[in-house]
Amino acid sequence: MRRIVLFLLTNLAVLLLLGIVCRVFGIDQWAAARGYGGMPGLLVYAAVIGMGGAFISLAMSKPMAKWSTGARVIEQPQTETERWLLDTVRRHAQAVGIGMPEVAIYDAPDMNAFATGMSRNSSLVAVSSGLLQQMDREQVSAVLGHEIGHVANGDMVTLTLIQGVLNTLVILAARIVGRLVDSWLSGGRDREGGTGLGYWVSVMVLQLVFGLFASMIVMAFSRWREFRADAAGARLAGRGAMISALQRLQAGHGESTLPKSLAAFGISDRMGGGLQRLFMSHPPLEERIAALRSAQG
Repeated sequence: MRRIVLFLLTNLAVLLLLGIVCRVFGIDQWAAARGYGGMPGLLVYAAVIGMGGAFISLAMSKPMAKWSTGARVIEQPQTETERWLLDTVRRHAQAVGIGMPEVAIYDAPDMNAFATGMSRNSSLVAVSSGLLQQMDREQVSAVLGHEIGHVANGDMVTLTLIQGVLNTLVILAARIVGRLVDSWLSGGRDREGGTGLGYWVSVMVLQLVFGLFASMIVMAFSRWREFRADAAGARLAGRGAMISALQRLQAGHGESTLPKSLAAFGISDRMGGGLQRLFMSHPPLEERIAALRSAQG
């Protein structure tokens, strides 16, 4: 799971911060008292906050990933393994026509890897020490190809656009419904101050509820893009190597040690089924393996 949770949580934190700033400085209340200049003004307000929050979290994704995992970027390779890592990432990057990403290793016993960054030519690919120790080089190469596939497909930027649009709709819908609730509570009378307590409580609650449904949509996109990244790994390192890498992950035991903020940025997701599936950033490993085998036939 990992490429997404950092983005989602950072995005949520940025939205919350922007909301608090607007509330503290009276921007939200000032705009509400004036009806946001009508529906067009409300839409502009929601888009600025919603899209702005998404792109700020995207800009923060790479430094946040380094900080939260303690990832060490390989500037000058010190070992043969580090040289091989750089060469493999460079070869994959050249094959798909993107700029050379930063390559990093972070200390963790579990098998994992992630990629993030603002653009195809300004990205970070990081692998755990556990992955290097427990996979052979063909498998590691496939995992690196998978991560390079995410970068080449522009998944983070696409995710940002989707999240930004959903943020905008959440903010817009919460304020429209909040207006209706406030009007009902006041008996349809106009308030001198513009809006009452009912409006602000409704907006906060509705943003959480609508945001939950928005997260389901984002996770659905994330699951779809994992199949595309697996296909990229198969093209770059070989289908057999990609299947073998996923099988090795499937056989592995233990929980991920990546921070929760990075839970959607990894190579796999161990969450369960049922309703939990709606919030999974990755499809089950068996489905990913089956998809690769099906494409092979």
